[in-house]
Amino acid sequence: MYDVIVVGSGAAGMTAALCTARNGLRTLIIEKAAHYGGSTARSGGGIWVPNNAVVAANGIPDSPERASTYLAHIASEVPAELREAFLDAGPDMLAFVCAHTPLKFRWVREYSDYYPEAPGGQPRGRSVEPLPFNAALLGDEIKDLEPPYVPTPAGIVITQTDYRWLTLIGRHPRGIVTAAKVFARRFLPGRRLTMGQALSAGLRAGLTALNVEVRLNTAMTDLHYENGRVAGVLVGEKLILAKHVVLASGGFENNERMRKQHQDIGTEWTVGAKANTGDGIEAGQRAGAAVGLMDDAWWGPSVPLPRGPFFLLAERSLPGCVLVGRTGRRFVNEAAPYIDVVNAMTGDTWLVFDHSYRSRYPFCGIPPRRPLPRRWKDSVLTAPSLEELAQEADLPELTETVRRFNTLAVDGKDVDFHRGDSAYDRYYGDPRNKPNPNLAPLTTGPFYAVKIVPGDLGTKGGLRTDARARVLREDGSVIDGLYAAGNTSASVMGHTYAGAGATLGPAMTFGYLAGLDISGGER
Repeated sequence: MYDVIVVGSGAAGMTAALCTARNGLRTLIIEKAAHYGGSTARSGGGIWVPNNAVVAANGIPDSPERASTYLAHIASEVPAELREAFLDAGPDMLAFVCAHTPLKFRWVREYSDYYPEAPGGQPRGRSVEPLPFNAALLGDEIKDLEPPYVPTPAGIVITQTDYRWLTLIGRHPRGIVTAAKVFARRFLPGRRLTMGQALSAGLRAGLTALNVEVRLNTAMTDLHYENGRVAGVLVGEKLILAKHVVLASGGFENNERMRKQHQDIGTEWTVGAKANTGDGIEAGQRAGAAVGLMDDAWWGPSVPLPRGPFFLLAERSLPGCVLVGRTGRRFVNEAAPYIDVVNAMTGDTWLVFDHSYRSRYPFCGIPPRRPLPRRWKDSVLTAPSLEELAQEADLPELTETVRRFNTLAVDGKDVDFHRGDSAYDRYYGDPRNKPNPNLAPLTTGPFYAVKIVPGDLGTKGGLRTDARARVLREDGSVIDGLYAAGNTSASVMGHTYAGAGATLGPAMTFGYLAGLDISGGER
């Protein structure tokens, strides 16, 4: 008999378990996959939490009122009590994790909120990331960590902060300096982990110190009830009793049936963990839970490659490219937050760039000037001239679109879609490109057209919860004994995306709130 069973071992689940175990409750984590960490371990590891002490220590002004204004503006459809619960508890959650795990965090310098010009927005950013983590602190547990989304050569580890400058390795001195720092890490004693790998490893190390078991290859098949309340879980025919259950098993991005039902899309373009098939959501629904945001996901424009989709971040913000729709016409600010770009897509989409762009910047992990792999031929078209590319890709309006775009780029002002106007756009721009870090004309062949699809980091719809992370029925009543956090719950972000780490920040915070409510602990 356990006090708490947590279903899922991503950041939400491990934070909840850390809180309950730290407050003296017998806690078990069960994980469907053969590895722990879930989508967290595959992520960039950023955490968006306004008013946190890490950012404040860098002299960046913020306030609860400012953060509340911002979130109310961009996510007005979300109940105010949920928004305020996240903003109120987020800083305490981060301090708790720092106090009870080996994790240390740093400000992701100047990575602005995604809508920094909105009321309460922060142009200098509110996001933090883990410092490189010494894998030796995990002991034998390191072998069971979920692998990263993008593998790197042995000994090479990259932080979010590094990534920004590595995209400018051919253009800016800081790119060269950053590459040298990344290479030098190979010679540090012990193995280092960064981004989501570091976050997952650090949380697991904290749980190990509290003797919390993470039971792998253990899939929950349903919830168990006694006397009208949730009282454990079923794992196949086996019953595991507990006084409380926290569902933190991720979204349903890899469940073909659920995606077709709720989003009319398949599973082939997500980068979420393979084990995320909506088990927790459907178990909650069988218990009578209400759901929300099931039509939404953490969308991002992606390139469908043979080994899986590549989620585009910097590539579409850098000068010398345009996004066009099925006829070859621009339809969006290419550098906008990734969720907004996908929401603007209505069909076939292409990222078009020229030889100058390809000579200056990495693309999908391929260094500048290096040929794109031939195995990408199903997603990449190339032609000596723009006219020939337009014909090959069947984009009749492309040449006129690029002619118009080139005029705007030379002037440095995108009056059509305002690319480069926002501090968010400029974060992944090229500061040496004048007069606008996000705009440059496409003039030099060969020209490229790369297929773009609506990928995602995971789904964001799930069980509705209250400000204490308790799962709710349609009538607003609480299902006793049942909690949810992370992508198993309907996101406090609603249909938007506040900033880098606005997935993990709320996931961990509501995991923390669930832990506090269960254990009666004090913040």
